[in-house]
Amino acid sequence: MSDLLNQDIQNINIEDSIKESYLDYSMSVIVGRALPDARDGLKPVHRRILYAMYELGVTSRVAYKKSARIVGDVIGKYHPHGDTAVYDALVRMAQEFSMRLRLVDGQGNFGSIDGDSAAAMRYTEARMTQASEEILRDIDKETVDFLSNYDDTLREPDILPSRLPNLLVNGSNGIAVGMATNIPPHRIDEIVDALVYIIDNPKAELNEVLEFIEGPDFPTGGIIYGKNGIREAYESGRGRIKIRAKTHIEKTKTKDVIVIDEIPYQVNKARLVEQIAELAKEKVIEGISEVRDESDREGIRVVIELKREAMSEIVLNHLFKSTPMESTFGIILLAIYNKEPKIFTLLELLHLFISHRKSIVIRRTIFDLERAKARAHILEGLRIALEHIDAIVALIRASSDSKVAKEGLMGEFNLSEIQAQAILEMRLQRLTGLERDKIEQEYQELLKEIEYLSSILKSEELLNKIIKEELLEIKQRFSTKRLTAIEEDYESIDMEDLIPNESVVVTMSHRGYVKRVPVRTYEKQNRGGKGKISANTHDDDFIESFFVSDTHDTIMFITNKGQLYWLKVYKIPEASRTAIGKAVVNLINLSPDEKIMATITTKDFNEDKSIAFFTKNGIIKRTNLSEFKNIRSVGVKAINLDNDDELVTAKIVSSEIKEILVVTYEGMCVRFGVEDVREIGRAARGVTAIKFKMPKDYVIGATIIANENEEILSVSEKGIGKRTEANEYRITKRGGKGVIAMKLTPKTGKLVGVVNVDENMDLMVLTSSGKMIRVDMQSIRKAGRATSGVIIVNVNDEKVVSIARCPKEEKELDENDEEVNLLGVNSKED
Repeated sequence: MSDLLNQDIQNINIEDSIKESYLDYSMSVIVGRALPDARDGLKPVHRRILYAMYELGVTSRVAYKKSARIVGDVIGKYHPHGDTAVYDALVRMAQEFSMRLRLVDGQGNFGSIDGDSAAAMRYTEARMTQASEEILRDIDKETVDFLSNYDDTLREPDILPSRLPNLLVNGSNGIAVGMATNIPPHRIDEIVDALVYIIDNPKAELNEVLEFIEGPDFPTGGIIYGKNGIREAYESGRGRIKIRAKTHIEKTKTKDVIVIDEIPYQVNKARLVEQIAELAKEKVIEGISEVRDESDREGIRVVIELKREAMSEIVLNHLFKSTPMESTFGIILLAIYNKEPKIFTLLELLHLFISHRKSIVIRRTIFDLERAKARAHILEGLRIALEHIDAIVALIRASSDSKVAKEGLMGEFNLSEIQAQAILEMRLQRLTGLERDKIEQEYQELLKEIEYLSSILKSEELLNKIIKEELLEIKQRFSTKRLTAIEEDYESIDMEDLIPNESVVVTMSHRGYVKRVPVRTYEKQNRGGKGKISANTHDDDFIESFFVSDTHDTIMFITNKGQLYWLKVYKIPEASRTAIGKAVVNLINLSPDEKIMATITTKDFNEDKSIAFFTKNGIIKRTNLSEFKNIRSVGVKAINLDNDDELVTAKIVSSEIKEILVVTYEGMCVRFGVEDVREIGRAARGVTAIKFKMPKDYVIGATIIANENEEILSVSEKGIGKRTEANEYRITKRGGKGVIAMKLTPKTGKLVGVVNVDENMDLMVLTSSGKMIRVDMQSIRKAGRATSGVIIVNVNDEKVVSIARCPKEEKELDENDEEVNLLGVNSKED
């Protein structure tokens, strides 16, 4: 007995035993719980939840079912863990702020972005979304392998077929033993476009794919700063990106208000508001008087009221630095493939999904083909039976039982057992002429289907076509707009946050010197004043154009060659009122023979706006503003010009604009509807706006008209100007010779420009020697269309070269204005 015991005892090194046991545990956690599969993008718990809902029939087209019922099925059949873990996973799949494309449609309290927990599972209900149905589609066609569940009583899928590229669309995060994954969500449109391109170009490089994928797109929006981190993550599988809250500044009579519109992904809004209030209370961040959360079902709105003396840009920069309003997202493209964890590149994940879809489509095709062949085999037997119906009926009647009848049919007519059984089970109604035609029609259709399915298995090209069609269908059904903006680099954005967003005058000289000067530098003068020197220029130089904008606006420079360049206003050097400025060629990459002919500013690149380009020869072209949002440093072609033509001006045209007014040097004008000029591409030529009545006439400017009550201000070379109601300029057809816009005489000189009158705007007039005068538009007298006007500025021997509008000066704050504390109570006693 002792000898037997000695034989069973083995000496084991405890260090090796612990190491082996821990590795087994680690792999169990990695593969079975914490990390997603690279093909369907799901962890086991998510896969089991969706499959349990599929088995229950809780699709998007049926009534909701209690979450407790779903969770019970999951833990009872497939997931041997606690119900809390399963319910938490189900809840997350139903949260709009967690999932880029929700996989569960929840009814009831499923938590909030403030960190509120979901209601208990007995109070909530759920069902599948259309997206999750696409993940499970074709699972009943033997497209995936099934494994035994934890107690070997049921079968569960090892992977889901997933038409949806779920891993990249919804992302994933999880911490396993010794490793973690953090895959950001993306816009489905971009991922599908990249997949389709790779199918057509299997050897595509990352640069080509990035033409389609801008970067991550988080469900909570925000702004990603820096494309280097995105590219690094896509190249190596690891990278870091900065995400900031999206904010805007609202101005009241006494102070600025910072409003948070969107917050970074996975940031708790309630905790963020508490943290901001605490930092303000402890004076860590100076200048905040009150913080309140005004968010509702329409979206996030956190209001941060500032004290009178506080600079909103500086406070905002401190908020980004000290709170989760700016957070870092560490990208780790780690997933499971072939039961092993691996860090993938973006291209590898895309190729892997395509490979997965090919496998699914092939297996589905084989399943459909076998089923079609089986049905065709039965129909062939039925066709034989119909051809020999009398003999078959006689044989059956003569048989003692069904077994004898079946054997007789198989022997007499060379049928298979399946065909013979189908004939025995055939109803008498199938003998009618109509039913016989149906059998023949079904048989012919099956032959076509068999031929088609067989061709899929033989043709790689046809297989790829099917995958592309299914992907494009997914894109069409689940297409969404981009929620997260992406800025080029982090440093430049950080600089912008430190610069006050104030109104400035940007001037450009004839020789290409540019500068910006705060609007407040120019004091308002009475009509007829002499003006102030806005710039000292060289003897052979003069101020040629200027405009008023905010420092955070975007300037688009359009040159005589029709090229468009992109620049932020704050990147133009600020200088004194009398300084020369900096050569614009040092700021944008102009060619030696290029000259800037027009500059326009915009705050955004909305698709509901367009740019109207006007040329000297009377050509107009309108292009959607969104086509210019990704401008390269070398510029892009904005308009295709004729050899003897050049650009005169360009205007932003929004949806409320109804008409366009084009004015010439000889005082003629034409007014026509915006719809007469359809939007065309960047490099197109355009159409005729006006035909000239005089041989040496040319276009000097244009403006846009929103309604008949507007007034148009016209100014001539000699400083004469007038206000005229828009309805006096009658609407004509585009391409006509037009009507008189201003009566010109030697006293007035030729026409210089036109602008829209706005009671909230002043007029700035610029002379050839660099003098600038600011005039209240309301002080200029109204006059008819065919009149001259009144003196706006005394030019003596000079000429007016340019006019523009600028905001009225803001009133100074009163010393007795009251401040508000964080609780919203007046700081002074009642």
